[in-house]
Amino acid sequence: MQENKEERIMKQIKLEINIEACHYDELTEKDRKLIDAACEATKRSYAPYSHFAVGAAALLENDIVITGTNQENAAYPSGLCAERTTLFYANSQYPDQAVKTLAIAARTENGFLDTPIPPCGACRQVLLETEKRYGKPMRILLYSKTDIYILENVSGLLPLSFDGNYLK
Repeated sequence: MQENKEERIMKQIKLEINIEACHYDELTEKDRKLIDAACEATKRSYAPYSHFAVGAAALLENDIVITGTNQENAAYPSGLCAERTTLFYANSQYPDQAVKTLAIAARTENGFLDTPIPPCGACRQVLLETEKRYGKPMRILLYSKTDIYILENVSGLLPLSFDGNYLK
């Protein structure tokens, strides 16, 4: 390996993520209905192993709301998260409709969480791909009993992201 004769100065790159935190009653009626749909979806979750029920609700550009839940399997890698269930269904049934907003809620046997739950890494990648597919930002609402986090696009969840541009 050749040594660089010039002195190199390490630089820092600072990434900022803006997340708005609010209470349920501060949301618009449309956002409250979407959160309600995600919370209701948790009742249809199939989570007999983790007892961690997750529901997601996607508001499409045509104002149709699609919901989905996590689906576990005894062979753990065979299950699927609520976010991916919801987005894959939306993309397959309404391939020409962008997802405007995605709401996510989770609960245990003790009720809904005290802190908003973020999507796992695999789901973040699928959210990014869905956003890129339509070329429009997808708002994210992360629900908890105390706060709701609002992100205006997926890059807030995945700031250093891998997408199809790297494959060209």
